[in-house]
Amino acid sequence: MVYPTDREPDRPWVMRTYAGHSSAAASNALYRRNLAKGQTGLSVAFDLPTQTGYDPDDELAKGEVGKVGVPISHIDDMRALFDGIPLAEANTSMTINAPAMWLLALYVAVAEEQATAQGGDPAETWAKLAGTTQNDIVKEYLSRGTYAFPPDPSLRLATDLVTWTVVNVPRWNPINVCPYHLQEAGATPVQEIAYSMATAIAVLDAVRDSGQVPADEFGKVVGRISFFVNAGLRFVEEMCKMRAFVALWDEITLQRYGITDAKARRFRYGVQVNSLGLTEAQPENNVQRIVLEMLAVTMSRDARARSVQLPAWNEALGLPRPWDQQWALRMQQVLAFETDLLEYADLFEGSKVVEAKVDELVTGAREEIERVLEMGGSVAAVESGYMKGQLVSSLAERRRRIESGEDVVVGVNKFETTEPSPLQAEGAKSVETVDPAVERAAVESIQRWREQRDNAAVEQTLQELRDAAKTDANLMEATIACAKAGVTTGEWAGALREVFGEYRAPTGVGAATASGEAAVELAEVRKRVRATGEELGTRLRMLVGKPGLDGHSNGAEQVAVRARDAGFEVVYQGIRLTPSQIVAAAVQEGVHVVGLSVLSGSHLEVVPAVVDGLRAAGAEDIPVIVGGIIPREDEPVLRERGVSAVFTPKDYALTEIMDQIVSLIRQRNGLAE
Repeated sequence: MVYPTDREPDRPWVMRTYAGHSSAAASNALYRRNLAKGQTGLSVAFDLPTQTGYDPDDELAKGEVGKVGVPISHIDDMRALFDGIPLAEANTSMTINAPAMWLLALYVAVAEEQATAQGGDPAETWAKLAGTTQNDIVKEYLSRGTYAFPPDPSLRLATDLVTWTVVNVPRWNPINVCPYHLQEAGATPVQEIAYSMATAIAVLDAVRDSGQVPADEFGKVVGRISFFVNAGLRFVEEMCKMRAFVALWDEITLQRYGITDAKARRFRYGVQVNSLGLTEAQPENNVQRIVLEMLAVTMSRDARARSVQLPAWNEALGLPRPWDQQWALRMQQVLAFETDLLEYADLFEGSKVVEAKVDELVTGAREEIERVLEMGGSVAAVESGYMKGQLVSSLAERRRRIESGEDVVVGVNKFETTEPSPLQAEGAKSVETVDPAVERAAVESIQRWREQRDNAAVEQTLQELRDAAKTDANLMEATIACAKAGVTTGEWAGALREVFGEYRAPTGVGAATASGEAAVELAEVRKRVRATGEELGTRLRMLVGKPGLDGHSNGAEQVAVRARDAGFEVVYQGIRLTPSQIVAAAVQEGVHVVGLSVLSGSHLEVVPAVVDGLRAAGAEDIPVIVGGIIPREDEPVLRERGVSAVFTPKDYALTEIMDQIVSLIRQRNGLAE
């Protein structure tokens, strides 16, 4: 039973690993191996071009194809991704947001093909499809950065997807509201709860106001809303956070939407525990971190996750290998099948300590939700920069506590003495690497695809999509027609960009407040910044750049905030810039240093492109530094290509980094230390 009596064991949650890389065929082989190992659900990681609506041969896609996920450019790729996997029997989670409608259209089109090939009824197959499209666009403006369109049309796409699935794919979860990424962007538990609830309210209000769902059917919409939650190491507080989520969701759906069916009001959520909290230093410690974080979302039966996917121990070093992902799966299986966790009623019911903490979180979240709603809701709070500024400030405060030693991170700011790790003895082979040939193959493949398809049918369906986008029609049917005709991901998104326009979200840097490390240390660096500027006859200027499609901007934002607090004039234009755009800005602004942030594995392509661009522009005297998830073996390669310094997650003391940057500028300009 899904919800057993207290005399029956609870069923295990759906077990997934977040996976996908290189190509659809390679990812399909990985999925089959994972299912054979006992994984009970699939979790598809798409590469950044797919996530942001670009084809592999787009300029912005250079260096990003197949790196952090699988490239899916058209229906044939989706066929290959699920070859031999009956979609009517699968439970598939797709981490996709701006193009969520597009990827689900490809998915249901392939499911229809599978049904037809077996002589079945496509409608019956659609009715059996189970899984989730993440489809939470609001948090993309706040954290992950894979948005493609402005907020209002993005909310329209999310709404159309929700309403279409409720009628046509009733077992599908059309949206996974994501506090997960809010935590990684700095959110406190109260902010996680409040901002994700505000997003859910925005979506439900939009669905209700669209008139696409009869009022007496609205409970079905509420019953299909799910959440994707993060769990950090403060596992008692995290467990209380989950109980607070349950209580507040029940309250909102009853009072705001009048849902009387208790089953429809259940807080339904899946989890991946905190990936960005994993450390590069002493990465073996990440194993116990992952297990402890898993307990936060499994210990309390009344607030237990219904699906869990765990990161691998080496994700702070690079892409995990299949063996690393297997280890993460086995952690779940040991907890579910070897312990007695699932045999008991809720362990915390009646606890005064837990109840007090839950009440504190609910009260704080309720107040913050009201603050956002008074601004006009989550979309307005995104456009004003309010929520982003709050998150950047919260993350700056968290960094301050780590840098000061107030918060201990084992192996990073305390207990740093260590033995060599046998887990890393293989060097570059201790993480997954993607052959550059993968990108070339994807580019050649999509060019062949465009040559062999019926281009007249493609253009007709794209025009029908454009025309529909100019009305208030639901865009799902037009999108499915595009999928079947052979339209590509970039063409679908490009057609909607023509109608909806493009958007650059607020960075939150200007509104952020941060005190950084000890005031004395920051003051000393500030003196050096001022003195160096006086010697050069101008204020020191730093450009912080995010080349390529990597939208994880937390590190770049924190560097920008600390540089500003250290006295630099900071040029930071946000995410998704081409190397040529970064070069142009550096030259135009007359900066003294360029700092690039890359977490997607594209550093060997996009960083040298910036260095070469500066050289071609006659600005080779501007030093380039880079930070992010850079494997140790790649550091000398970057230095050979002209990079002056490389910083990775182990380099957590930002004020010290600022001091090193001042020294680099002085050296490059012939000033004495």
